[in-house]
Amino acid sequence: MPEAPALLAVKELEAWYGESHVLHGVTLDVRTGEVVTLLGRNGVGKTTTLKAVMGIIESRTGSVRFEGKELIRLSSDAIARSGIAFCPEERGIFSSLDVKENLLLPRQVRPGGLDLDRIFALFPNLRERLNSQGTKLSGGEQQMLAIGRILRTGARLLLLDEPTEGLAPVIVEQIGRTIGALKAQGFTILLVEQNFQFAAALADRYYVMEHGRIIDHFAAADLKASTEKLHDYLGV
Repeated sequence: MPEAPALLAVKELEAWYGESHVLHGVTLDVRTGEVVTLLGRNGVGKTTTLKAVMGIIESRTGSVRFEGKELIRLSSDAIARSGIAFCPEERGIFSSLDVKENLLLPRQVRPGGLDLDRIFALFPNLRERLNSQGTKLSGGEQQMLAIGRILRTGARLLLLDEPTEGLAPVIVEQIGRTIGALKAQGFTILLVEQNFQFAAALADRYYVMEHGRIIDHFAAADLKASTEKLHDYLGV
C-alpha cells in the first residue's frame, strides 16, 4: 500500500538567530492524519524548527511545503492563513481577556474549525471558567485554552510545542486524550515534547534532533527496538 503524500514536507531547512546558525539542513515530513514527534535534549533546535516552519524566524532558507505549496518566502501571518496553527510553549494567553474572548480572538482561516461546544467537549474546564481572566487560570487551564483557541481557526496542521511542560499528571493525561481525539477527528499534528512517555503513547513516527540536525527517524512500530538508541540520544 503506497504511503500517503506528505501534508508538510521540510527539506534542508536552515535558520539563524542573528549571526547564530541554529538549524543545519533539517529534513522531515508529516503525512495527513499523523502525529509526528520531534525528540531531543533541550536546546537542540526543536522549538526553532516549529518557529521556522511557521515563519516566525525570518532568517531561514530551504524548503517548507504545505499541501504542495512552498511557504519559505511567506510571512508568518500568510503561513497561518494557509492552514497551519502554532501553539507555543509559553501559550500566549491574553491575560486581560477572559476565556471566551481568548477563544474567539483568532480569525478563522478555513471552514471546519471547531465551535465552542466542541472545544468544551474536549476541555470541560474551559466552560466552567468561561468568564475568568487569563491571569486567573491554572497552568493546565491556560494550556487547554491555548490549544482550544487554535482549533477554532480551521487549521488542519497543528504545531504543538511542549504542551505538557510543568503540568500535573492528571492534566497531562487529559492533554494526551485530547491529542488522540484530535487525531481521530482528522487533525495532523507535529509535536515537540520532552516527556517521552507521553509522546510514545501518541506518535506514529519520531524524529530525533541533535545540534540543529535530524540524526534519526523511526516509526512507532520500531520504538521497542530503538529503546537503547533513545537512551543514548535523550538520556531517558
